[in-house]
Amino acid sequence: MNLPQELADHLAKSQANRPPEIKQVMGKATEDLVKSGITDQSLNTGDTAPNFSLPNATGQTVAISDLLANGPVVISFYRGQWCPYCNLELRALQEALPEIQSLGAKLAAISPQTPDNSLSTTEKNELTFEVLSDVGNQVARQFGLVFSLPEELRPIYQGFGIDLPAHNGDKTFELPIPATYVIKSDGAIAHAFVDPDYTKRMDPADIVAALRSL
Repeated sequence: MNLPQELADHLAKSQANRPPEIKQVMGKATEDLVKSGITDQSLNTGDTAPNFSLPNATGQTVAISDLLANGPVVISFYRGQWCPYCNLELRALQEALPEIQSLGAKLAAISPQTPDNSLSTTEKNELTFEVLSDVGNQVARQFGLVFSLPEELRPIYQGFGIDLPAHNGDKTFELPIPATYVIKSDGAIAHAFVDPDYTKRMDPADIVAALRSL
């Protein structure tokens, strides 16, 4: 099964058990985010990725310049370990990692979680690529991906047991929209997948195809 199918199956199952009023609020929030034009502000194919450094799951600083030193880099922005769609994506990326590496590329995932929560994500999903902590969404902001979770969604998330301030170490309720970038060694973005709908992610097969086309 490919990642888009796994995501669609999970969405169908979760929607089947969800009260109509909650589905309506969540659906409207996604629709509003799509209409906000956030993807028009985000970095896209042909743009240059910003230079940045972030701590990984064990607290070591990782610079994009180091990742790009010997070839292209795939960067995936995800919301957090509390997001089941993110975990499906991360596990799919781990499965595709050998093929990504065989093409001379490196892989890094970025979320606004604290390093401790990034470590938990790494262990839970048995990830062997870099998982970076962008506390305060400083890097995600440079990519044009940041939005604030609407007030009406916050109690719903809390009802799901999701404590965003605890995960992210701040009270902003800011998140990145999911995005995947294939970046060439010179820093140019060769491919961008940016979607305000958090249930949609780039299929690792498409990432591999993008790397092959470089």
